[in-house]
Amino acid sequence: MNYVEKDLKYIWHPCSQMKDYEELNPIVIEKGEGVWLYDIHGNAYLDCISSWWTNTLGHSNKRINEAIKKQIDSIEHVIFANFSNKPAIELAEKLVNITPYKLKKVFFSDNGSSAVEIALKMSFHYNMQKGNTKKKRFVALSDAYHGETLGALSVCDVDEFNMVYKPLLLDTLRVEGPDCYRCKYGYSRENCNAECFGNMKKCLMENHEEISAVIVEPMVQGAAGMKIYSPIYLKKLRDCCDKYYVHLIADEIAMGFGRTGKMFACNHAGISPDFMCLSKGISAGYMPMSVVMTTDEVYDCFYGDYKERKSFIHSHTYAGNAMGCAIALENLKIFEQDNIIENNIEKGKLIRELTLKKAEGLNHVGEVRSIGMITAIEIVKDKKTKESYPFDMRVGYEIYKIALKKGLLLRPIGNVLYFIPPYIIQQEEIEFMVNTCFQSIEEYFQQNAGGDYTDM
Repeated sequence: MNYVEKDLKYIWHPCSQMKDYEELNPIVIEKGEGVWLYDIHGNAYLDCISSWWTNTLGHSNKRINEAIKKQIDSIEHVIFANFSNKPAIELAEKLVNITPYKLKKVFFSDNGSSAVEIALKMSFHYNMQKGNTKKKRFVALSDAYHGETLGALSVCDVDEFNMVYKPLLLDTLRVEGPDCYRCKYGYSRENCNAECFGNMKKCLMENHEEISAVIVEPMVQGAAGMKIYSPIYLKKLRDCCDKYYVHLIADEIAMGFGRTGKMFACNHAGISPDFMCLSKGISAGYMPMSVVMTTDEVYDCFYGDYKERKSFIHSHTYAGNAMGCAIALENLKIFEQDNIIENNIEKGKLIRELTLKKAEGLNHVGEVRSIGMITAIEIVKDKKTKESYPFDMRVGYEIYKIALKKGLLLRPIGNVLYFIPPYIIQQEEIEFMVNTCFQSIEEYFQQNAGGDYTDM
């Protein structure tokens, strides 16, 4: 029995319909180097999605590899209750120094969903200890994605993930969020003043007495299809949360650590949230790790004698893992020493320019949107009406399969193709990535759309 046969016999893959694997077998990766992945047959794939948005500095990064080797000879992991370790302490100090100014305390965990759970629990628990016993609800945006544990799933709004579990979920207030491509108010990105914020303002004004926190993905709603919105929305949200004494939770799990052209997406708006959830890029895609950053005010609310029952009793076995923290520290050193953010801005511009050039005149490319090192291509049925393809047509998935044969790992979100490559990608690789993507789009429509591919 070969590896593929054993995989299909024993493994249940995430975010998949396993029946699809009958047609497209799992690709067994043997090694990675830079932006490239190599399977057991020697085929190469450019990882233009950073393996689910985590791999910031490329596969098998030599500096990070050396940091792991050095740390493993010291301590791999130690219980984090009443014990600590040097990398965790150094990382906490570093994070406090680089995150928005209000964030002074670091709570370690091991994955993004857990970080969201922690932030929700901390906010609720804080209000209970302050006597705000009505504040039991959370507010989230339409099309939001915040993870797949039950609390995190409660503030999601992606039917594929949470529809079947709705009887188990928290009663979340849902607010229609920004949709700049299909703006209901008729504004373009250039003259937007976040008019859509009125929906959130109304919700907070009417329900603030029972709201503990608002949770948002700053600047970009990832699983919604890389929906990019104005920093003005975040500024208005921060002001409104302050006015009504509601916590603001910034879910920077996907967009933190340089993805949007700044270290954190909140930096675009110059705001500081009450909680910031970080994961994915924090450990450069090497190890599961997350943190929740919060304020001294929140921390102080839980500080006291044990008999007062004020403690935040929440734990994860691998919290503060020394290996993960050592990786994160080296990751951040590389950011500084190699001017990663500055270089990302130039690389992001190149990806956008090449993509816009390729998309020009194509009837089924509705919008190219970008920010920092993210560029997304929305495939539509008709550019003029912005009509989407039905979900069950799986246009994005079919293009993904074509691209794999050409050596490109796309992994679309519905009918949105996107580029979020490792930051070390070079110009030649960027050109291959964009060209191969559009070759795959063209091939799909030549086969399936009767030649109706370009504008007449």
